[in-house]
Amino acid sequence: MAEVATARKEAAELRRPSNSIPRFALYGEAPKAGQELLHIEEVQSRSRRYHWEIDAHLHQGLYQILWLAAGSAEVMLDEWRATVQGPSAIVVPPGVVHGFRFAPETDGRVLTLSARFLVEGEFEDIGKAFRQLFSAPGVLHFSEDDSDALRLGVQLAELSAEFALPGTGDAPVLRWLARAVVWRLARASEQGQRAGGDARVHQALFTRFLLLVEQHFLEHWPMERYASRLGLSTQRLNRLVRAERGCTALELVHERLTREACRRLVYIAAPAASLALELGFEDPAYFSRFFKRRTGRSPQQWRREHIGQAAAG
Repeated sequence: MAEVATARKEAAELRRPSNSIPRFALYGEAPKAGQELLHIEEVQSRSRRYHWEIDAHLHQGLYQILWLAAGSAEVMLDEWRATVQGPSAIVVPPGVVHGFRFAPETDGRVLTLSARFLVEGEFEDIGKAFRQLFSAPGVLHFSEDDSDALRLGVQLAELSAEFALPGTGDAPVLRWLARAVVWRLARASEQGQRAGGDARVHQALFTRFLLLVEQHFLEHWPMERYASRLGLSTQRLNRLVRAERGCTALELVHERLTREACRRLVYIAAPAASLALELGFEDPAYFSRFFKRRTGRSPQQWRREHIGQAAAG
């Protein structure tokens, strides 16, 4: 009976209407001792109870990898939506609104790691791989006969088996296996990119810039401040961002600010003027002009169109 009550309470939390985006430690659960660092479970173990659908929510301070071994899922990462076929890895950094609608009997696993995994890494290469992999949300696609896909399936199965053993909540073998998964995915994500020492330095600087943007974009820092924190001139910062993303540093910050505005307009039932203040715009009229210039829609039009699409979906 207690398990049924817990499941009902969790389902209600996942599906309740709210004026804010649901924020969960782990799918509505409070953090538990031994789970702050690492947690892994099969997709079926939770999603089957909710008719194979996990509604939109976000995690603060938790990094997730959804491994689709077989089957498919309709995936939402912020405003991006697509149907993803396995084998694939869906990478979800902290603070990204995400939700899934799985095809029945989809096979896969969800690996959740806390920030401790990042800061307590014993090996520099693993820390770099972790930062690279989680620098942005996305999907990594594999072919069924891809050696990396086969090895990832084996490593995640081993990780699940170790996690299920009693008394291994913080065992070193769990960290080793999880780091192997992160390293392999990071390597897959960089295949096809430039090689060489200069490229690695540029990638590290760009990742640091992305982290600074994530921390301060609501404060509307001038580009000079970002460049100063990185030890760069604004000209060099712009060259760096153009090489990595094909846009200026300011355009990248505006892209992040727009994405956050789109997210809040859909998921937070508050007037656009109030959201403008939360987003750091002192003048709501300026926010409306900024938003329309970026999206081609006014904030009110965007909200009506995308709430309607979410309801239809």
